[in-house]
Amino acid sequence: MTFPADEIFGSGTNLSVLQMSSRGVVIFLLALIMIRVSGRRSFGLRTPVDNIISILLGAVLSRAVVGASPFLPVMVTCFIVVGIHRALAWFIARYPSFSSFIEGNKILIYQDGTFLEDNMKRVQICREDVMQGIRRQTTTEDLDQIDHIYIERNGEISAIKKK
Repeated sequence: MTFPADEIFGSGTNLSVLQMSSRGVVIFLLALIMIRVSGRRSFGLRTPVDNIISILLGAVLSRAVVGASPFLPVMVTCFIVVGIHRALAWFIARYPSFSSFIEGNKILIYQDGTFLEDNMKRVQICREDVMQGIRRQTTTEDLDQIDHIYIERNGEISAIKKK
């Protein structure tokens, strides 16, 4: 005896276009709920922890869409990953030392008219990468207007203009 759900969603990896599409719709809606539960930082800050959840959820959820893994274990795993992310975000927001350990700190790469070469090597960034970030953020290439340049925890370059 087949259940109507089997006709709509199929089972195993031999899925029709309709079955895979149906799974895709359900996964999309569940992923939307997971992202809302996870919080805005998941796709806003783009720190390493936030990137991990994006990659991991995508990889695991895709298994349910294509039928490579059973639906229920995939969903449970994803909600556990979202719960871990939510817990980490809670600790990061409340404990600065934990935040520094998990996400790192901003690193100064330019100060007083000088590029700090040791710090740039440490974060594996070259001058042209820095200049690209400066042009994007400040719309200038004139370093005489810039007081400090940092590479932020999420890898973005930020510049503080002179007063």
